[in-house]
Amino acid sequence: MKRVGRRSPRKTRPEAVGSLVARVLGDLGLGETAAVMKVAGCWEAAVGPEIARHCQPTALRGAVLEATADSSVWCQQLQLQKPEILAGLRRELGAEAPRELRFKVG
Repeated sequence: MKRVGRRSPRKTRPEAVGSLVARVLGDLGLGETAAVMKVAGCWEAAVGPEIARHCQPTALRGAVLEATADSSVWCQQLQLQKPEILAGLRRELGAEAPRELRFKVG
């Protein structure tokens, strides 16, 4: 006899929490926030621990990543290292990497 009202369990693959958060933020219209979170998740791997201690990604506007440095000296140093930082982000994020960087002191 078949039971009425009982559903069979869903057969879906588990997803990583990070991808779920990004999808939910996108559904809420917060796609830029999700993109910055993705960059922040690989920031240290892309730029190295020393830069990561002094600078953090803060906003993504289109393909332009804005990052905040803890001093004007670091801001100037990061400007000089922009090509290497962009290459590290491409290595970590592939096609989703930002194409330009802007630094500010914060």
